[in-house]
Amino acid sequence: MSHDELDPAPIRFMRHVCHGDHARPMQSPAVHTYVALALHVGGRMRVEHRGEFELRAGHLHLIPAGDAHRVLSASHAEVWGIGFCRTCLDPARYGDLLAPLDRVRHGASPVVELPAARQAYVLDLLRELEREQQAAGALPVVSESLLALVLAEVVRASGSVRAAPTQRPSIVAEALAVIEARCLGPLSLKEVAEAVRRTPAHVTTAVKQATGRTVVAWIVEGRLAEARRRLLATDEYVDVIAERVGYADPSHFVRLFRRHHGVTPAAWRAQHRRAQRPDPG
Repeated sequence: MSHDELDPAPIRFMRHVCHGDHARPMQSPAVHTYVALALHVGGRMRVEHRGEFELRAGHLHLIPAGDAHRVLSASHAEVWGIGFCRTCLDPARYGDLLAPLDRVRHGASPVVELPAARQAYVLDLLRELEREQQAAGALPVVSESLLALVLAEVVRASGSVRAAPTQRPSIVAEALAVIEARCLGPLSLKEVAEAVRRTPAHVTTAVKQATGRTVVAWIVEGRLAEARRRLLATDEYVDVIAERVGYADPSHFVRLFRRHHGVTPAAWRAQHRRAQRPDPG
């Protein structure tokens, strides 16, 4: 996928419907730069993600950013979900709500079964997220609130799921966790490597082989995702946003943003704010 996988919103409703039976697996695994929560609402789907699982209605599939996964087979499957930028969420507010995703990276099952009594509620939250994002003048805070409510249900449903006590996350998982936690401040490949106790060459090779992106590309992705969120949700000057996402030199940030998105941050903000503005007619 492109660098703007979740452009322009840092939180996005997603739906996938598979008509009929499909027995052939995806040729290659998918790797997202965003977190995905996929709720299966009908049919069956067999997936490969840290093992193989068969997913049915009521199963919620947790996919941390950078985790390779693919569909092996599907039969009349329907999936609703949320994709979101983890870097864009305040860790002080969302740390506990994101714990199930951290446990997946440490070896816990990526599949959580929602209690039957809560499935309709979560579906209603997802429907509301879809309606909110289709409405003119949608407010980012509403989408964030709906995401928080869905994450709370995941926490409750996965409370008893734990990683094996002796299992450590892979070097790739550790590196991605460091990047998510620290990419909005000064952070280099060398510092990521030091944090996971490996050489820079070893870390960036492992991350590139597993995800298709280098460590530096993941750092840039996290910073640009937060920059896009701030461009949409705030009136901060571009040089202020540059500093808040880890770039001391605003001109370097502008060049980098234009290289990835084709326009300057100011032009990108104007384009997407026009698209969000309510129709006066």
